[in-house]
Amino acid sequence: MIWLVATLVCFYSARYLAMKIKNPFFNPLLLTLIIMIMALKWLEVPYQTYFAQNEVINYLLGPAVVALAFPLYQQIGLIRSKWKTILTSCFVGSVLSMTFGTAIAFSMGADAQLAASILPKSITTPLAMAASQQIGGIPAITSAMVIIVGLFGAVLGYPIMKLFRVKHPLAKGLSIGTVSHALGTAKAVEENYQEGAFSSLALVICGIMTTLLAPLMFPLLLHLFGHAS
Repeated sequence: MIWLVATLVCFYSARYLAMKIKNPFFNPLLLTLIIMIMALKWLEVPYQTYFAQNEVINYLLGPAVVALAFPLYQQIGLIRSKWKTILTSCFVGSVLSMTFGTAIAFSMGADAQLAASILPKSITTPLAMAASQQIGGIPAITSAMVIIVGLFGAVLGYPIMKLFRVKHPLAKGLSIGTVSHALGTAKAVEENYQEGAFSSLALVICGIMTTLLAPLMFPLLLHLFGHAS
């Protein structure tokens, strides 16, 4: 299980470094990802071998996501009082995320299949892959895009909100969860417990909304951008 040990050592070393160097680009997950990819390529280790030795970490992802329900329970009073704002924000965020992602894909010369793979990029991987398959995308590409978008949100989300002076915990949490799913939520939990709770709520709501809306949105976007068959 050498690669499991290597991954854990690399992550906790990167986390220690991130605590010492307060810079958004010193994100533990980003550093670990870069180092492990370089190591696997240099040693020519197949991904299947690496994944098999780290399967326990993948298994723990499920319980970790379920554990996010506890901070949600603690914020139940505010959620009840702001449910209209929360649902509206998640709906608008989901629609804009799908629209802008597809628009950028087409503007860079992507075909309909690639655009379909990019459209559900901002939700958690299992739901994104299912939504992608529904509209004719390639789930493997979708999975890669989900990771890229999640890392972008985790690394640059808070600096961008600081730049635009977004300060309310509800606004910050919903923004992170809407556009950068679990990876952004993990960062939100580190920054502020309340923001992490709202981010996890947005993660769930936007995941459901995007999965339901993608089959309706994609044909409209194809027509809008002149790619209708």
